[in-house]
Amino acid sequence: MNTTTLTNIAVELANLGNKLRDITVKVRSSYFSGGSGVIWPSSPLFPGSLIITNAHVAFSRRATVELADGRVFMAVRSKIDPELDLAALTIAATNLPTATIGNTDKLRVGELVVAVGNPFADKGAVTTGIVCANKERLLMADISLFPGNSGGPLANCLGHVVGINTMIVNGLGVAIPSSTVEHFLRGESRPQPDTKNPVEQR
Repeated sequence: MNTTTLTNIAVELANLGNKLRDITVKVRSSYFSGGSGVIWPSSPLFPGSLIITNAHVAFSRRATVELADGRVFMAVRSKIDPELDLAALTIAATNLPTATIGNTDKLRVGELVVAVGNPFADKGAVTTGIVCANKERLLMADISLFPGNSGGPLANCLGHVVGINTMIVNGLGVAIPSSTVEHFLRGESRPQPDTKNPVEQR
């Protein structure tokens, strides 16, 4: 692999990280607890701009959401499923960039994935890894996740969000598939992941 190819890859990864930062938010339910969230495509079931995060991040009915541009909004928790570890928040904001949702079923083991979040108050941190397993309930990737990453996006190399980062198991990052998020929003049942070791401290 020559220098030009490596440079092009580096530039593309940087561009991908910037794109994902724009749809990643910081979620804070209390002074001592925070995580991340994803600006999800709008739904007629949820008025306002829709934010998806983990249930263990949005444990209060209200939270603050900080956008990538620094604006802060009060969010209302519109839906929660502690078993799936998913929560939907809404904020009174318009014309926000939204995530492009990827097809989780087509995600292959060995594919490159990118995670964005707010670990240790470091806003918009980006890490990369590869998919280790794609199960109906969970995605597993060899990727670094830390406190503050919970609720943030896991995306493929096209920048399409394929999961919501939620915990670490034996050093591997675990995410809830985007397909499960869609079923959650529509009120449809899906197999429930075992989310007993979230990235965040409860």
